[in-house]
Amino acid sequence: MVTSEIVATLGERFKDYRIACDMTQKEVSDKSGVSVITIRKFENGQLYNLTLATFIALLKAIDFTQGLDEVLPEIPVSPYELLKIQQGKRKRVRHAK
Repeated sequence: MVTSEIVATLGERFKDYRIACDMTQKEVSDKSGVSVITIRKFENGQLYNLTLATFIALLKAIDFTQGLDEVLPEIPVSPYELLKIQQGKRKRVRHAK
């Protein structure tokens, strides 16, 4: 999937969630600070450069921030990593030249 298709799909899903929350675009706009025009374009798949901050504001407006954990869940800690943690956290990764 190309980026524009992903954003269009997210817009469609956002619209479904907004309607399920029984909210109008104007109500989401008032709650998020995002313009109605931006919301309309996002939901209709006409806006492909939505910023992450704007997307998060929209998710907050419909009380869906718990869904962010599903997008990028925390990486489970392996027993090997637990050993490293006990010895001290890694500061960075350095590759040999």
